Amino acid sequence: MPAIAEIEDLKRIYKRRVPKMFYDYVESGSWTEQTFRENISDYDLIRLRQRVAVDMTGRSVNSQMIGQDVAMPLALAPVGSTGMQHADGEILAAKAAEEFGVPYTLSTMSIASIEDVAANTSKPFWFQLYAMRDKDYIKRVIQRAKDAKCSALVVTLDLQILGQRHKDLKNGLTVPIKLAPHTVFDLATKWRWGLEMMQTKRRSFGNIVGHIDGISDMTSLSVWAAESFDPQLDWEQIKEIKRMWGGPMILKGILDADDAKMALNVGADAIIVSNHGGRQLDGALSSIRALAPILDAVGDKIEVHIDGGIRSGQDVLKAISMGAKGAYIGRAYIYGLGAMGQKGVAKALEIIHKELDTTMALCGEKSVQNLGRHNLLVPENFEGRWQD
Repeated sequence: MPAIAEIEDLKRIYKRRVPKMFYDYVESGSWTEQTFRENISDYDLIRLRQRVAVDMTGRSVNSQMIGQDVAMPLALAPVGSTGMQHADGEILAAKAAEEFGVPYTLSTMSIASIEDVAANTSKPFWFQLYAMRDKDYIKRVIQRAKDAKCSALVVTLDLQILGQRHKDLKNGLTVPIKLAPHTVFDLATKWRWGLEMMQTKRRSFGNIVGHIDGISDMTSLSVWAAESFDPQLDWEQIKEIKRMWGGPMILKGILDADDAKMALNVGADAIIVSNHGGRQLDGALSSIRALAPILDAVGDKIEVHIDGGIRSGQDVLKAISMGAKGAYIGRAYIYGLGAMGQKGVAKALEIIHKELDTTMALCGEKSVQNLGRHNLLVPENFEGRWQD
C-alpha cells in the first residue's frame, strides 16, 4: 500500500472499498452543492503569516473543549449511519478518538447503540440528539445517554425538515435500501466491505429499533423516520431539553448571530457554527465565513466551535486563529474509517495533529492557545456579515 501522507490519500482508499451509495451519502451536499463546496474552498482563501527566527521548541497543541482536556482542539462530529461505512463503525471511531485524546460524538441515527459504544469504550463520549416529534422517545434517549455516562449532549438544530440530496435519491439510498441492478452489482463488488458487514450483528439503527413501540425492523423504521423530525422545534423546547439533560449542552447548526444570542439565552455551554456539512440549506454561508459575526455577537460569553469543510491541520489552525475554541471533522475521519477501520480513524487524527503542529511552528507560535488573527491574512469582506 502506498504511503498515506494526507487525508486525500485516505479518501481515495475509502472510495475504492465502500459501496457507491454510502460514499455518495458522505461526499455530497444538498441541491447544487454550492455550500458543500464552499465549506472547503473558503478555507483556501485564508493565507497564513509565516514567521522566522522564532524558538520552535516545546510546542503544544493541547487544549480544552467545554472544560474537557483534549490532545488538540478537535472533536469527531456526529455522522449518521457510520456503521454502514464500516462494520461497527461507531465503536471503532469512538475507540480511536479515545486513544488519541479527542471527543467522539455519537449520532442519534447511529447503527451501533449508545449502550454498544459505552460497553466498548472506557471514557465518556458525547451524544448528539435530533429533536423528534416523539417526546417520550426524547426523554428515554436522554436518560440512556445519562446512564451511559455521556459527558455532553450535542443538540442539532438545523434538521427540522430534511434537505434534498440528489445523489441519495438517484442511488436509492432509503431505509431499507432499494436493490436495483446497479445497486446489487456495486454491493457485490465491494467484497471486503460485505464480508465485514456479514460478521457484525449491527445493521439497523441501534438507538431507535427496539426502543420505540412498533419499530422492530428496518421497514417499520422507514415509516417512522419519514415523519420523525420535529418541525415545531423552538427555543422553549431547547430549554426543556437542557433541563432534562442537566449537563453540558452544545447546540449545533448556528449560522446567524441572532441565533447565537438565543443559544446563549437558553443556557447552552457551547455552540457549533455549522451548516450541516452543506447538506441542508444550499446557498447558505460556509461555516468559516459565518464565524466572525457570530463571535462579534457573543464574544467570550459562550464557547464557539466550528464544523464543516475541515480537511487538514491547517484548516484547524485557521479556524482556531479566527476565534473558534474547537473544530470538528466528519468526512475526514469517515474516509479513514472506510479505508482502514479504527486504524484509519487514528491515521486521520495523526495526520491532522502533525499538520496542525508543523503549521503552528512555521507561523511562529509554540502553543495553540496563542493563535489569533495575527497569524492570518484574511481577504477583505471575507466575513459573512449581513447587509441591512
